[in-house]
Formats: sequence, C-alpha cells, structure tokens
Amino acid sequence: MSAFRLDRHRVVRRVLAPALVLLSLAAAGAAHAAQPAGTDWTLDRLMSTLAQHKSGRAAFTETKYLSIATQPVESSGELSFVAPDHLEKNTLKPKPEHLVVDGDMLTVDRNNHKYTLALARYPELGAFIESIRATLTGNRLALEQTYQVALTGSGDDWTLTLTPRDSQMRKTVSSITLEGTRDLLRSVAIQQAGGDHSLMQLRPITASAASASVSASN
Repeated sequence: MSAFRLDRHRVVRRVLAPALVLLSLAAAGAAHAAQPAGTDWTLDRLMSTLAQHKSGRAAFTETKYLSIATQPVESSGELSFVAPDHLEKNTLKPKPEHLVVDGDMLTVDRNNHKYTLALARYPELGAFIESIRATLTGNRLALEQTYQVALTGSGDDWTLTLTPRDSQMRKTVSSITLEGTRDLLRSVAIQQAGGDHSLMQLRPITASAASASVSASN
C-alpha cells in the first residue's frame, strides 16, 4: 500500500489533462455556434457552450517537459467522453496505457497490470473529477469551488486559466491553462508544482473521420 501511495500524485497528474480536455470533447466535431454581434464572451457563455454536447472523441498529442529527462517526452492516443460520468484516455504511443474514470471509480491499465481505486479515498482527485462533471453540466459555481477561474480573449480565441484553491492539489499542480475557439478546445497546458510542465494538443475526431478509419482497418 505504501508504494501505491507514493504513486498517488502521478495518478492525479495522469487524470488531470484528459479530464480537462473532455470538457470540450463533445463539441469537437460540431459546427461552431454563431454568436450575436456585440455579445460578450463571458465565463457563463463558455460554460453554457461546453455543456451543450454530451459525448465526443479527440486525438491527442501530449508533450511533457520533465526535470529528470534530457528531452521532452511525447505520447499520443485518443480521448473520449460519454455523459454523465464516463471519461477515457487511451494512450497508444510510445507505450499502451488505458485510463478510465467511470462513476466514482478510476481504473488504470498499463504494463499488463490493472488496478482500480475509489475516488472517495483521494479527496483532491475526487474534488477535481467532480469539478469536471460540474463543468460538463454548465455548473460554474461548482467549478469555482475547486479553482480560481480566469477567462481572457474572445469567442474565437479564448484562454481559461484554472488555479487550484486546495493546498493539497497545489502540491501537484500550480495552474492549468486551456485554449480554444468557441466550443472547440485546442490545447491544455499543465504547470506542475515542482517545475515540470506539459502541453496536450487536440485534434477533433469527427463521425466521418471515425468511419473512414474503421473502413481502412477492415
């Protein structure tokens, strides 16, 4: 058990990026909704826009800059979300890893080993996941209970910066920066408390692209 506890913050970091990305995945393949002229792009409008769609997929490329590595570490794969509470990160390269948040349980499958933990046993991780679910339903109040939230830019080019309020969470992550256009998330940058940081870039997987991929594999 002690060894697993030492790995606890690593598990939290693995969940943070994909779950944040899934805030906008459902809208990734949808046409951007036109906004009336003169309409301000506010946090409430962003939350409402992200909450309109309930499922989606995206391809990701994640680059991690670690103090223990001489070169950036890159990985890639797919992310998916199904309302109300099913999140998946399927890493394909360089090593397969499957991470699933389903209800109140987190399951990680890597190196031919699978383990499951209850989010209730890890308050900072559970609070984080609940804030993600709150955002998916457009609950700004619940999001702001977990983070200090700052939105800048316009609907065509917005930046959302999240700073954890909880001191335990800040021991893992200093800030999270999301950039996007309307209902489409382009990137998620995570600054860790120890100085390491990562950048995840997103490419929407539309229904037509998914069908083409299936046909090509058959």
